[in-house]
Amino acid sequence: KEICLTTAREKGHALLWVADNGPGICQDDLRKIFDPFFTTKEIGQGTGLGLTICKSITNLAGGDIEVWNNTGGGCTVQVSLPVAEGGDENTAD
Repeated sequence: KEICLTTAREKGHALLWVADNGPGICQDDLRKIFDPFFTTKEIGQGTGLGLTICKSITNLAGGDIEVWNNTGGGCTVQVSLPVAEGGDENTAD
């Protein structure tokens, strides 16, 4: 498996993409991955709160997190967070 990390700065936001070339996420599961207590693990093997907490923290910071399947396989997670004013002036928005 391969994992690719990509970053950018766009319209006042720092962007991070994490993509892999694995099997992707089942469409039924993809619709629920941010739901509290949703898990594909056996009972007692996980609470299903990890992505819910990630989404909440990202949203509270003024950003967002999205996940989608890639056309050729695998999936991508995109995290967007606002850049504080007075950041690096060498990077254009």
